Amino acid sequence: MKRLFVLANLMIGMLSVLLLSPLYAADPILIGVPTATTSLEGRESVKAVQMAVNEINDKGGVKVGQEKRLLEVVVSDLRDSSAGVPVSEALLGLEKIITDKKVNAILVGPFRSESLLAGMDIIAKHKVPLLATIAMSPKFEEKIKEDPVKYKHCFRVCLNAQSLVGYLAQTLGFMKEEFGFEKLYVMTQDVLWAKATGQGAAKVASSKMGIELVGSETYPTGASDFAPGLMKAKMKNAQVIMPIFDMPQSGILLKQWKSQKIPSMLCGFISPMAGQGAWKIFEGKIGGLLNSNFELGSAIPVEKYPPATKFYNDYQKKFGVPMEAGHGPAPSYDSVYIFAEAVERAGSLDPDKVADELKKTDRVGVIGRIKFNEGNQVIYGADPKETAAGCVYQWTDDGKRVIVFPKAIAEGKVVLPEWMSAVKK
Repeated sequence: MKRLFVLANLMIGMLSVLLLSPLYAADPILIGVPTATTSLEGRESVKAVQMAVNEINDKGGVKVGQEKRLLEVVVSDLRDSSAGVPVSEALLGLEKIITDKKVNAILVGPFRSESLLAGMDIIAKHKVPLLATIAMSPKFEEKIKEDPVKYKHCFRVCLNAQSLVGYLAQTLGFMKEEFGFEKLYVMTQDVLWAKATGQGAAKVASSKMGIELVGSETYPTGASDFAPGLMKAKMKNAQVIMPIFDMPQSGILLKQWKSQKIPSMLCGFISPMAGQGAWKIFEGKIGGLLNSNFELGSAIPVEKYPPATKFYNDYQKKFGVPMEAGHGPAPSYDSVYIFAEAVERAGSLDPDKVADELKKTDRVGVIGRIKFNEGNQVIYGADPKETAAGCVYQWTDDGKRVIVFPKAIAEGKVVLPEWMSAVKK
C-alpha cells in the first residue's frame, strides 16, 4: 500500500511538470537596463522598470506566438551622470550588456545625451530595440529622420528638450502676461541637453513673446556656488532666472536665491527639487520655485489625470518611499508595457518585427496617450488625453506642489514670493 502511495505521488508530480512545462520551459525575455544607476533618475527608473516587469510576470508574462514567457531585468551602471566619466566608457558598458547578456531590448538607456547619440550606432549594429527614457537631445530624432532604416530600432519615450523648451517658454509668456516680466537670465549646467534647453527657451521667448535675454552662464557638473551668477542676474535687472540642472549640487542655487532674496522669479528645472522629499532635505527653504516635471507620474501625483496618480501611489506602496525623480521613472514604467505589447503584436522577438510594431504604438499610459512621431519620439503636448504630457508646478511656502501648467491639468496659479512684490507691474 505504501509503495502504491509513493508511486501515485510520483506520477502526479510528473504529470504536473508536463502540464506546466509549456508555460515556464521557455527562456525569459531579457530586458537590459544600462544607465547611470547612481543618479536619482537612473536609480528610480530601474525601480519603475522592475515594477512593471513584476506586474506583467504576475499575470503570466508576455505571449510570444503560442507560448508565454516571463520578463527578466538585467541592470548595468554606465556611470555617465558622473563628472569626468568619458562617453567611451558608457559606450563600452552599453555594448557589453548587449553582447554578453544577449538582451532582447534596451530600456532607459544612457543618462547623458552625448552617450545616447553615440550609442545609437551600437544599437544599429546589433539591432536591439531601444526605448530611451532619460537623455533628451533633439539630435536623437534628427539622426533617425536622416537615416530611418539604420536607426529603425531606436525609440524615445521621455520628454525631449524641444518639448521642455515649449513648456518653459509658455510659462514665461504667462508670467509676462500676468506680472509684466520680460527680462530673462539663463543659468545652465554645461551638458548638451541643459544648454540646448536654456538656449532654446530663451530664443522662443524672445522671438514669440518679446522677452529679452539679458545674460546667461554655464556651470560645470559638480559646481556648488551660484551666488556670482545670481548677483549678475540682479545687476542686469532680470525678472526671471531660468535654471536648468540635473546635478545634486544644483539645489544650492535655490537656497542662495532665497537667502539673498534675489528679486527675480526662479523658473526652470532643478532636479533635486522635483520630489516631495526636497522640502525636508532643504529645510523648507524652497517655496516660490517654479519647477518642471518632465513627465506626468514622475515624482508628482496629478489630480486631473488618474493613471499618473495611480503610478505615483503604487510606487510608494511598493518601495516604501515616495518617488523623487521628476524625469525618467514614469516613461521607464510605460516602456516595459510598450515593448511587451509590441512583442505580442509581432508574435516574435525578431528585432525588425518588434521595431515595426513599436512604431504603431497607441496606448493610454502613465505619461498620457503614447504615440511615436516620424523621429520615433513620443509626442508631448498639453493634454494627457491626446498626447503624453509634462507639467510645471510651484512649491508653496507650506511645502505643497501646485501644478500651474498646462491648463488641462492645472491646480492653481503662480504666486510671487513676498520679497518680489516690488517688481510686479
